Amino acid sequence: MRFKSAAMRKAALLSLILLAWPIGAAAKPPVLVELFTAQGCGPCGEANAYLGKLAERPGVLALTFSVDYWDYLGWTDTFAKPEFAERQKAYVTRLGLREPYTPQVVVDGREEAQGLKTAEVERLVRAARAAPRNPPDMRFIGPRRVDVGSGRVGRGGAEVWLIRYDPREVEVAVKAGDNRGQTVVQKNVVREIQRLGAWRGRPQAYRLPPPGDDGLRTVVVVQQPRGGRVIAILQRDA
Repeated sequence: MRFKSAAMRKAALLSLILLAWPIGAAAKPPVLVELFTAQGCGPCGEANAYLGKLAERPGVLALTFSVDYWDYLGWTDTFAKPEFAERQKAYVTRLGLREPYTPQVVVDGREEAQGLKTAEVERLVRAARAAPRNPPDMRFIGPRRVDVGSGRVGRGGAEVWLIRYDPREVEVAVKAGDNRGQTVVQKNVVREIQRLGAWRGRPQAYRLPPPGDDGLRTVVVVQQPRGGRVIAILQRDA
């Protein structure tokens, strides 16, 4: 009985803290640029290099997602995971595309472009930066928790995603397939993605899993369901 009362007091205290947050006081989040690429994709080298430049730009969070559906060409992508391809498939459905492809760039979950059409990507980034936003307040509480405050959310609510990526530039020597003998250079390679739960516009706390690798940076993304529009982003440098 005492344990139950303590737990209830703790939950009530957390609710009071979250409800005390101001609405609409959060800083404008960066534009999320997602590149879907593969080490076995011949045309992806230029897109990888372009994303590396975008990654250095203020106000932009550029991430590399390696997909596995080109592995049949002879080279198994060293960073690909099935959940990365599933994320891309959600965008394909949401944006009314016929099928996934590489290199593909998705900007803020709103629009997509062929990864080699840099002028089009630049236009989408500018449009996303100019778009009005009213994100909820977000904050990390220690290493294992993130809090999302109150905010406006569309019908169907939103999802909260954890993303961990390697900010370093990495080189991979490809030894088979279409890119055999070449060195693929990638930056901001995503190593982990996990859905933390739903968010329906009310303050809520989410538990973060422990990091699997040292040197990865943590990002929490609030996004409309099934590959929808990005609502808010919170980054932790270390």
